[in-house]
Amino acid sequence: MIAEIRSTPAADAAAARDQHGESYSALVWRRLKRSFTGMLGLALVCLLALIVLFAEFFSPADPKATDIAFTPPQAIRFTDKDGNFAFTPRAYPIRETAELDPVTFQPVVGPDYDNPQYLGFFVKGAPYRLLGLIPAERHFFGAVDGSAVHLLGTDKFGRDVLSRALHGSRISLMIALVVVFVVTVVGTTVGMMSGYFGGRFDAWTQRFVELVLAFPQLPLYLALTSLIPVTAPTNVFLAFVIIVMSALGWAQMSREVRGKTLALARIDYVRAAMAVGATDRRILLQHILPNVMSHVIVAVTLAIPSVVLLESFLGFLGFAVKPPLISWGLMLQDTANYSVIGSYPWLLAPVGFVLVTVFAFNALGDGLRDAIDPY
Repeated sequence: MIAEIRSTPAADAAAARDQHGESYSALVWRRLKRSFTGMLGLALVCLLALIVLFAEFFSPADPKATDIAFTPPQAIRFTDKDGNFAFTPRAYPIRETAELDPVTFQPVVGPDYDNPQYLGFFVKGAPYRLLGLIPAERHFFGAVDGSAVHLLGTDKFGRDVLSRALHGSRISLMIALVVVFVVTVVGTTVGMMSGYFGGRFDAWTQRFVELVLAFPQLPLYLALTSLIPVTAPTNVFLAFVIIVMSALGWAQMSREVRGKTLALARIDYVRAAMAVGATDRRILLQHILPNVMSHVIVAVTLAIPSVVLLESFLGFLGFAVKPPLISWGLMLQDTANYSVIGSYPWLLAPVGFVLVTVFAFNALGDGLRDAIDPY
């Protein structure tokens, strides 16, 4: 009796090329295009990538420049001060008045209808270096006269919230990508070796993995990050946070990859490779790794939102990044009490960026999971 060969992603790819002339990646892309949420997540992820690369271009103002503290968001209007329709979009700058707020005792601010700021695309503004190299002063959107427009208001130092949130996406997503990269490499390597070699090596490795998974992560994060002196350089603090997150995050990935490897190591073509004398390295890299990559890719897209949320939470507590760096969690420190949220709710704007990022990667991960494994 001929033994039945179990189907794997690699075998499906070979069969697809023989029968239809399509590669496995082409089949995955065709299935992904049928998923509305998956394509929406992909579009949002591409948009986030553009924002990260060209944050200075998309920022309407200099994120470090100061103005009036706690300025409310400026609305984009198509009417003049008399309420008549105007084709050119405009915003009215916020100015301080002589009155004081009876609750906060801060000067009352209001729109200056006599000096409108006409808005447009690709306008000149604060100078910057595109990609850190090319001097430029064009911005995607802003005031035609080059003045600062605060579409999401300003913080306690008068810095533009929207510009800081766009620049903060770099640090938040950079931390997430670096941590997920380290977690994926270490977790995949340990998981494949543990599941393939088995025996005592597998037993001792899994006991260590269980030890890492047993740690209460939040108290450990706070304890480890508090060991760094306040006067430590920003880069050192950031590197330490990445190391701590990576050291506690690889164990779950390795456990998942080990389970996949245990099943793949018993498939006929892997046993045939062992029988003909293939080295362990060749079997791991050419037979097992390609078949676990589909699971790893989906796990990566679902792990990035978790790291973004963790960084935002630790940044809110003051354990992620330090000024002058900007991150979404660091910006949320200004919302530490209810009185600030009640008086200046626009300071919660970074929460919207976090929610969009989490939704984008989760939607893309769900779409890839259905496309890679339609069953």
